[in-house]
Amino acid sequence: MTGQFDLYGVFLPSFLAIALFAYGLFRMMTSLFARIGLYRGVWHPSLFNLALYITLVGGLSAIFNWLQT
Repeated sequence: MTGQFDLYGVFLPSFLAIALFAYGLFRMMTSLFARIGLYRGVWHPSLFNLALYITLVGGLSAIFNWLQT
């Protein structure tokens, strides 16, 4: 994984792009989960959401790191 990328002369860490992409996926998934009623069976929705976001960031980071090699 490269450490940074250039956005109009501003160097940003690649982890920022992964985290923002994961946040977009997270928002779509939580709205889908709320629509189908998954949160009725979840004990603590906030902890579930945190675990979901961390899992998405970790998974996307691993995928992008694997694609770089």
